[in-house]
Amino acid sequence: MYRDYYCNEPNEKLIGQDVKLSGWINKRRDHGGLLFIDLRDRSGLIQVVFDPDNLKENEFHWNQFRSEWVIQVQGVIQKRPEGTENLNLPTGKIELIAKNYKVLNVSKTLPFELTDFKEETDEIIRLKYRYLDLRRSQKYEILNLRHKVVKFIRDYLDTNGFLEIETPILIKSTPEGARDFVVPSRNNQGQFYALPQSPQQLKQLLMVSGIDKYFQIVKCFRDEDPRSDRQPEFTQLDLEMSFVTQEDVLNLTEEMFTGLIKSLDIDKKFNSPFQRMTYDSAMELYGTDKPDLRFDMQIKDFSSLSKDNPFKVLSNTIKNKGVVKGLVVPGGSAFSRKKIDSLVEYTRELGGSGLIWIVLEENPGSDDFEFKSVVRKYLDLDYVKNISTTHNAKKGDMILLVAGENKHTLEILGQLRNKLGRDLDLFDKNELNFCFITDFPLFEWDEENKKWTSSHHPFTMPHEEHQNNITIDNASDIRAYCYDLVANGSEIASGSIRIHKKEMQEEVFSILGYSKNETNELFSQLLDAFEYGAPPHGGIAPGIDRIIMLLSGTENIRDVIAFPKTQSGFDPLFESPSQLTAEQLNELGISIKNPENNSN
Repeated sequence: MYRDYYCNEPNEKLIGQDVKLSGWINKRRDHGGLLFIDLRDRSGLIQVVFDPDNLKENEFHWNQFRSEWVIQVQGVIQKRPEGTENLNLPTGKIELIAKNYKVLNVSKTLPFELTDFKEETDEIIRLKYRYLDLRRSQKYEILNLRHKVVKFIRDYLDTNGFLEIETPILIKSTPEGARDFVVPSRNNQGQFYALPQSPQQLKQLLMVSGIDKYFQIVKCFRDEDPRSDRQPEFTQLDLEMSFVTQEDVLNLTEEMFTGLIKSLDIDKKFNSPFQRMTYDSAMELYGTDKPDLRFDMQIKDFSSLSKDNPFKVLSNTIKNKGVVKGLVVPGGSAFSRKKIDSLVEYTRELGGSGLIWIVLEENPGSDDFEFKSVVRKYLDLDYVKNISTTHNAKKGDMILLVAGENKHTLEILGQLRNKLGRDLDLFDKNELNFCFITDFPLFEWDEENKKWTSSHHPFTMPHEEHQNNITIDNASDIRAYCYDLVANGSEIASGSIRIHKKEMQEEVFSILGYSKNETNELFSQLLDAFEYGAPPHGGIAPGIDRIIMLLSGTENIRDVIAFPKTQSGFDPLFESPSQLTAEQLNELGISIKNPENNSN
């Protein structure tokens, strides 16, 4: 037996008792003949005292101990001397007086410190030695939180009549928004499996099967361009229900998340009930379909007030069917000129032609009203008064204006709003603000490729008023029973009510540019199933990784995954992706076009 207790379990009730503990040496302190070590396991720390008068001879002398050696200690629990207690530890009032010990394993010098860790330690090194990085209590707590979240979800859905069903990892490549990771077939050379971007069609087929309520904690794979909150493989909660409306899915999701947060011992407050907002409202008010609602800085429309402005940058934009929109920044007059210039540059980096800033030096209603602006000489005093009073700007505030095409202007202001929220600390970091975004467009126009694409995915049910009139002529007007759960500016879950009739699904595929032959080749398994009594159904898929990011307060998705990859998709621990041997390639019937370009 290696241990009687975990390291943080002994307490004053065990004083005088003989116990055995095992763990890693966290820290050592040599006090002139006495050695104090902090023994650590996943539960926490306990102080162990090595006094030569109490110790038997051993293969290793206790003075040889170094950080991260694995040892077993047998000794007696005693109360710490008065004045030496550490009330920050559960074991801080006691210590273990070592009588005997065994070195279970030694450790080389670590590539980075664990106890006095600094976050600036190179992340590549930490990922290469991830098994060491995970020894840190902060990382363990995140993985423990992840375990609790997944366990709650499983228990909650089980209680609500869901079956957990595994679906295949090797499937057929079908277009679902991102590129597939593909797997060559040795027995069918020249043919390939694909790793699923999601079990979308599979869970719909389970609804046709009469399963009624399905869920799965599932790995998904998407070969996407690098982004800070993405990984090539990620985990999502996938769930689907039959005979449900959009409201049924949203209510279950809200109840599950509310119960989850209440079950966790975390310092987070959250809104209840969750807010509801349409996609169009979110874009107009916040410039994004995942607004951060922890602070109230909505986008204002200055277009009607700017159409006759002598400043041609504004009036010509309106004349050319553009818009003038902006933000009122509370207390923005405190910004330095350098800070304001950085906002102007940020707007240009986002593709904007520029940013007009106006700092109000007096209240708009006062006789001595005045303002500052880099374009002061072009702006009429009455115009500034008018836009200020219309949108409740006051002395000390700053107005930011962007002129241009409506969609692009909103996107710029949405990102600018988020930046200001962070820079000005306008939100409580311990707050979770949830909102359902609903009624997304069914289709989006891809200007680069001159074709319609799916706003979410092609299996989404159009609103009832459009279901009998799905044509390319009205594609831009069609709204869908499609919804996202967003929190603090991040998409946490996405879902929809699904199409369950073959003819409607084929109409959607047609607008997306698929020929009849392509539709049958790619989607016959689903379309054929719809002809055998498919029930109305819908679901949602929260991202487990993003949920843990939100609850733990980290902004790095790699913090919440046990063995993550870098932002570029490289795994420093296993040094993958890696090359195959010539023999493996020959078995698969594959040749590499440019082998010299395929090394890490």
